[in-house]
Amino acid sequence: MALSWFRVVVPLCFAVLSVIVATIGQNHGFLALLLTGLGVCFLAGMALIWSDISSKIKGENRTFGSLLSQYVAVKAMGWLGRRERKKLEADTLNVKRAQEETLLKRLRKNANTWYGKRYDFSSIQDSEGFRARHPITTYEHYRELIRRVAAGEEKVITAEKPLTLAMTSGTSGASAMLLSTRDTSSEFFLQGLTVCWDVVQRGLPGTNSLQRTTKFFYTPTCRQSEAGIPIAPNPSTPASSHHMLNLYTTPAPTFEVPSEKDALYLHLLFAMKDPSVGTLEASFASTIFYAFIALQDRWQELVEDIEQGKVSNALALEPKVRAKLEALMKPDSGRATQLRAHFQDGFRGIAKRLWPKLHLVLTVDSGSNQIYGETLRENYCQGVPFYSPFYAATEGLIGVNLWPQEPTRHYLLCPRSMFCEFLPESSLEEESPHTLLMEEVKMGQNYELIITNASGLFRYRIGDIVKVVGFHNHCPIVEFQYRRGQMLNVRGEKVSEALFLEALKKAVAQWPGAQLVDYCCAESGIMGDSIGGSDPHYQVFIELKGVRNLTEEQRYKLDICLQQDSAVYKSFRIRGSIGPMRVQLVAEGAFEKLRQQMMAFSNSSPNTFNMQRVLLRKEYADFLWGKTLS
Repeated sequence: MALSWFRVVVPLCFAVLSVIVATIGQNHGFLALLLTGLGVCFLAGMALIWSDISSKIKGENRTFGSLLSQYVAVKAMGWLGRRERKKLEADTLNVKRAQEETLLKRLRKNANTWYGKRYDFSSIQDSEGFRARHPITTYEHYRELIRRVAAGEEKVITAEKPLTLAMTSGTSGASAMLLSTRDTSSEFFLQGLTVCWDVVQRGLPGTNSLQRTTKFFYTPTCRQSEAGIPIAPNPSTPASSHHMLNLYTTPAPTFEVPSEKDALYLHLLFAMKDPSVGTLEASFASTIFYAFIALQDRWQELVEDIEQGKVSNALALEPKVRAKLEALMKPDSGRATQLRAHFQDGFRGIAKRLWPKLHLVLTVDSGSNQIYGETLRENYCQGVPFYSPFYAATEGLIGVNLWPQEPTRHYLLCPRSMFCEFLPESSLEEESPHTLLMEEVKMGQNYELIITNASGLFRYRIGDIVKVVGFHNHCPIVEFQYRRGQMLNVRGEKVSEALFLEALKKAVAQWPGAQLVDYCCAESGIMGDSIGGSDPHYQVFIELKGVRNLTEEQRYKLDICLQQDSAVYKSFRIRGSIGPMRVQLVAEGAFEKLRQQMMAFSNSSPNTFNMQRVLLRKEYADFLWGKTLS
């Protein structure tokens, strides 16, 4: 369609130009010559642009306007990405200077706030003076201050009014309400999105083609504070701006659908209509994992809609939204026949069969999302490269991944996004610990991150433990290890999420036919008398594919694997201070139902949800206990 449009318009432009030149040229020779030159330059430029566009087209049925807008967006992002990458590279050569400038910028901007006057920001000259004057903080330090901001008081913590009050997911404790400002948003876009765009363009072949992306995003439920400030989980928009929605397969009306289940159906429907999808994208790998679970369950209904050119009546849609969506549907029996054949061949490698030109899965698959990423790579998305672009939180951008083809997810800290301090793992429980700066950390050591950001958090413990795995020039490269609140610790043994997962994977490998779907743990103390036994121990809930029961000997292998990986846990087990862990197999879909329950009782949205690997609420553990098969 776009090509035929261009073939008609260009000759028409030439014809119109010839008439104008001929008319003016009778009396104004120079003007005619000028117009001719300008016209030739315009048409030559259009021809070059079209040549570039046509070389990148991978799909069909795209309008010229759609292709041109994507082309312009790609070029703009490419230019910004190269510029920001160059700045980042320069900062990695002198991280001390970049960090000092970032800190002083934060302090100067907020010096006249109530908070800035309290800590006399205007007199602080460097990071040493800042650390001497300002204490290390947790959320309780800010709770009342943020309440004042929510009530409408200005210049309490930040000089600028917050764009939103952003709710954390509450993965490792109670959800917190933080400020989200224009600065944090612009930093995430410039230092994060554009840099990662440059990384993808350089490191992953095929990503510069003009293909649409399927982005699994769900519009969160928003409310307002008493002063009218929006309160919502981050991120709250499906793209950097709504006018870029034409880059995605999902049409705009879908983002008006409040139900996650119905919105997911529509994401899948319009993605399946387009065989030329280039990228699958979501904030976290769990979101894409559950999308494929839904696809496996509802593919016949989806194919029928494509064949008949309709939207399922099972979806609870507003009449106006349904009308807009159905206007985009046309019967396509050919595509439906292709899809049925692909699904009948099974679901291993289904992504590449549905979308032969799929070249990237863009999602965070580190930390608690590691097992979802592994499942996707081994099953649904076989043969498709994965890129985990960011290390970020509600507090803002922390690091970017410059190594898209590396299997281990490492992130370069961004010296201009946050001022970072590092608390050695051995000092986590000290009352007045000494922190290190970026230029002082050591490779191979674990630290808790303490950040000062652009939205009113100063020397704030975010609870993430990272390992310094190297340096890019002089800037630390880190690997996420665990959240402080997500540790098994019935006797002070402190078994981290990463440590337990490695032991679990080793045990599953010894269970013939078993594939790990999901898991979480609970300390026996939160479950009360319902489970029996007096020795403190771990209750482990596991969802598996391929087996429905395990022998006691097989279950005990998990305990043995953890003892092999953790000398501290082994010592407690030998002394009898910790009893053997108890492994419970739960029914298929139990964790998906748990996920829905967790979101219903928290401030999390499907875009920001992370599964708790250590359950902190008895009702969640009881829920899984009720789903136990054996």
